[in-house]
Parts: sequence; C-alpha cells; structure tokens
Amino acid sequence: MKPPGDAEAPRTPVPVAVGVLLREDGSFLLGSRPEGKPWAGYWEFPGGKIEPGETLVQALRRELSEELAIDIEDGEFWKSCIVDYPHARVDLRFCKVRRWSGEPRPCEGQQLAWQQLPVQVRPVLPGTLPVLRWLAEERGHQGPTHHE
Repeated sequence: MKPPGDAEAPRTPVPVAVGVLLREDGSFLLGSRPEGKPWAGYWEFPGGKIEPGETLVQALRRELSEELAIDIEDGEFWKSCIVDYPHARVDLRFCKVRRWSGEPRPCEGQQLAWQQLPVQVRPVLPGTLPVLRWLAEERGHQGPTHHE
C-alpha cells in the first residue's frame, strides 16, 4: 500500500524520431506496425527511438534506412507531441522528408501505403492523428482526416 500523498512518478517520455515522407503530389507514407509490437496492425508514420548520443536527424536517417531501406537527403524538424500509451510515454518528433534515394520497401514485416487525406487505411495509431490534423490545417483540407 502506498503512503498517503505518494503520487505515482510521471513516466519520462522516450524520444522518437518520426519521418513524414512527402511526395510532390501531396501523398505521404504510412506503415502498419508489425506483429509482435504493441498496437500491431495500426498505421503510423515510420520512425523509432532516438538512441543516446544521436541527433534527431541521425536517428531519423538510421530508422528509415532500417525500416524502409532508403537514404534520406533531408529531414526538417516540423512539430512534436507527447503521447501516453499504456506500454510507453513517447515524445514524437516529426520531421518532414521530401528527398530520399531508393524506393521505400517494408523491411520489418510491415505493410506500406501512400495516402492522401482522408487516409483510407485503418486503424490509425493515436500518435498519428495529430499529424493528420496538422497536414489538413496546412493544406486547408475540410472534412475528416481519417475514417473511424
């Protein structure tokens, strides 16, 4: 039993580099979370944990190489948000990526899909929803950003 007033310590957010790959036609790449990972089958933007000593762009480069077999030529920090999942609290740091070499391919058993608003894939990971709203705001998109 906890002593009175002993609040549970807040969980430290895990820093995560996330790539928002954008094509000239405005489409963006989503991937499904592979089996064996929390939220398997949910769609998200690609990325992963920033390791100690890595910069945001170094982590993004490494993660997109591992996940998609591409080499990014740019990665510009865009926005961030903290999402509290049951398995982890994450500090998602989203970067827009407009130039890369190679064609993205699934290297971790995930599915990939180029999408426009509203996205057609589902279910969408909760941490992906703010990005869809931000893209919609930037583009003046009216209506839903995803299907429930």
